[in-house]
Amino acid sequence: MYQIIQARKIWFFISSSLCLVSIVFLFMWGLNYGIDYTGGSLLELKFSEKRPSVAEVNTELADLNLGSLVTQPVDESGMILKFKNTDEASHQKILEKLSALVTPAENDNKLSASTTESSVLVGGIEQLRYDSVGPSIGQELKRKSITAVIVVLVAIVLYIGWTFRKVSKPVASWKYGISATIALFHDVIITLGVFSYLGRFYDVEISVAFVAAILTILGYSINDTIVVFDRIRENLPKSDEDFENTVNISVNQTIVRSINSSGTVLASLLAIYVFGGASIRDFALALIVGIFFGTYSSIFLASPILILWEKHWKN
Repeated sequence: MYQIIQARKIWFFISSSLCLVSIVFLFMWGLNYGIDYTGGSLLELKFSEKRPSVAEVNTELADLNLGSLVTQPVDESGMILKFKNTDEASHQKILEKLSALVTPAENDNKLSASTTESSVLVGGIEQLRYDSVGPSIGQELKRKSITAVIVVLVAIVLYIGWTFRKVSKPVASWKYGISATIALFHDVIITLGVFSYLGRFYDVEISVAFVAAILTILGYSINDTIVVFDRIRENLPKSDEDFENTVNISVNQTIVRSINSSGTVLASLLAIYVFGGASIRDFALALIVGIFFGTYSSIFLASPILILWEKHWKN
């Protein structure tokens, strides 16, 4: 049997170090918010012929007054353009100019019937995505995203407190909820720290999809934690061991299940990250990071925190 709980000082050191580094990253660099939160337009294209260079695209669009235009190549034939919030007429003008850039001999090319959704230009450009968000909408989305995360955390504490209400010794039921929430904060802070680093050095942005990933991480992580806590609840009445050893036995009984379940999910997410499109890659990456650390915290953090309640914070 693995002495997981007995080695809790090691797990606490690892977790606290990772959280501290993540908090430092967040204070130093913050998060690289995408247009969902800052406002602006995003246009993702795929070129069927040779993709023009970033300099060529910037020069071609220089007279359209797009503000701080950011041009980002994607894979072998794709490109993402980010610019200030514009109207549909400007959107069409951008597509016309890029079409003329790709096929200069056919400057009279017309766009296909629909360009607000995925469409193909006569000039050989496929529009994969076009999003336009105003600054006021972006701020509202930011407030709603933060509210959603807080509401979920509060609901989790209440749910666990209610579910474990019959467990009163040696740790009160509400302390199970607090322990699980601390583990969830651990998962979220580390995920945010990773994306702060990626945003600073690799221009990875935070979008509404990232918030969806965070909420998914919270749900998955709490599921793993409740499985362990439920086994502790089952073992307490029939165990002849003290609380620490009972918790350790319970963790050992569930560790293989947790690792196997998370391993299959992570394998699927890795396939999505490698073979999926650029628009879903960051979402998959957030889930990979969050679920990995969520599995870690459910085994090595949430249950050891119960021991701290029992040994040091009884009142």
